[in-house]
This record gives sequence, structure tokens and C-alpha cells, in this order.
Amino acid sequence: MRRKTAAGIIGWTVVLISSLVMLVPFLTTLFNSLKTYKEYTAVPPKWIPETFQWSNYSEVLKLGNFGAYTMNSFIVALLSVTGALLSCSLVGYAFARLRFPLKNALFVMVLGTMMIPPVVIIIPHFIIFNELNLLDTLTPLWVIEWLAQPFGIFLMRQAFMNIPKEYEESAKMEGCNPFQIYWRVCMPMALPTLATLAIFTFMGKWNEILAPVIYLTTNEKYTLPIGILSLGGQWFGNEQYMVAAALLSLLPILAVFLFAEKYFVQNHVSSGIK
Repeated sequence: MRRKTAAGIIGWTVVLISSLVMLVPFLTTLFNSLKTYKEYTAVPPKWIPETFQWSNYSEVLKLGNFGAYTMNSFIVALLSVTGALLSCSLVGYAFARLRFPLKNALFVMVLGTMMIPPVVIIIPHFIIFNELNLLDTLTPLWVIEWLAQPFGIFLMRQAFMNIPKEYEESAKMEGCNPFQIYWRVCMPMALPTLATLAIFTFMGKWNEILAPVIYLTTNEKYTLPIGILSLGGQWFGNEQYMVAAALLSLLPILAVFLFAEKYFVQNHVSSGIK
């Protein structure tokens, strides 16, 4: 009994220390965003400001096209999430439940593409979008997700394979075709995995910098990350504003995670049980 108690105390101590270690950078960023420029550049650094400058956040919203950048990021992220959920679930269902020639070989090829660095394919994508006259539009930033990305395919395939076949057989006896089985039976049972894929896709697209830098040239079409970076010159002498803007940009990601947290946690718990 004493051993279990000691192990529990040690475990909780490790968790507490790890949480504090991860929390310190966030608190440091938060305090930096609430400083004056003099406090922000003070040497040695002053961790907690004397007076919290909450006006820094209102000043961020007044500079540049912060609202337009945020809207552009929302458009890209929401369309990307929609495309990823539909395309990856369809392809994943096909690999998990349907029978067709060379299925396993094709799936291995899909997994093989995960080893290709994104930087390698950025030039072919640029040439294609240039030929389609889609440069300096938001389309190249989200349309790729509608073509089923390999990680999402793998994730959804594993989710559909874990669904007992009895559900599929019962649906067939009721007269359901493969698409009805996919939509009415498998998709509701794969909600935890769909939530996980949605979170990963939203975070990736919301924080993406490389693709917007390459495809976008008009300031009004910038997404939030490069929009904030482009305003760096306007904030010369007020770099604490950029820190405040970076924190504001995290709020949508936090909201999405809190919304999908129940399914996200459920997915990991069920994975551990299996």
C-alpha cells in the first residue's frame, strides 16, 4: 500500500513539474505582451510588468488589416478541414472496407508519399497553380486538402477497420449500399478520429507560413501568420504588439481544441483499450 502511495506521489510530482515547465514559456509570452516597450527591452529582463498594458491588444486590432488576415485564415482553415474530413474519410473507407484490385499495393504507395518532404513538391504545385491562374488567391492554400492527404487516409482507414463487421452486415441486410454504410454507419462511429483529424488540419493550416508566402503577393489576401510578420515594420519600437498579436492568433486554435476535446480524448482512450 505504501509503495502505491509513494508511486502516486512521485507520478503526480513529475506531472506537476512537467506542467510548470510547459507553462513557463506561455506565461513569459503573456507577460511580454502586457509590457511597455521599455520593460520589454529591459536588461536584465523583467519578468512581470509593473502595470499590465491591456491596451496593447486593442492597439493590435487598430494596426494593418488584422481583421482581414483573420478572416482569410478562417476561410482557409475551415475549407481545409471540410476537404480533409470528406476526402480522407472516403478514401480511408475504401481502403478499409471495399475490395478492389491492388488495394494493398496502392495503400503502401499512399504511405510511401508520407516520406516525401513538403518542400520537394512545392515547386510542382506552384507551376500547376500558375498554369491555372490561381496564384495570389486563397485557393492553393486549401484545395490540396480536398485531394486526400496520406496521413488523413491512414488515420481514417485505421478508424474504419476497428469498427466491427457486424454493423456493416446488418446495414447490408437493411438494403444499404456502400455509400449509405459509409455515411450512416461508419462516419458516426468514427467521430473521435474525425475530431482528431479536424484539430490537426485546423492547426496546420492556421499556423502555415511557407505556402502563403509562396502563393500570395497581395497584402489584403495574407493569412494571419504572415500578416503579423508583415506588420513588423509598423511595430518597430513596439515589438510587444507583435507578441500580443501572436497570442491573439492562438485563440481560434484553443477554441477548436476545446470544442473537439471530448472526441479527441475519447479517441486516445479507445486506442489505448484496443
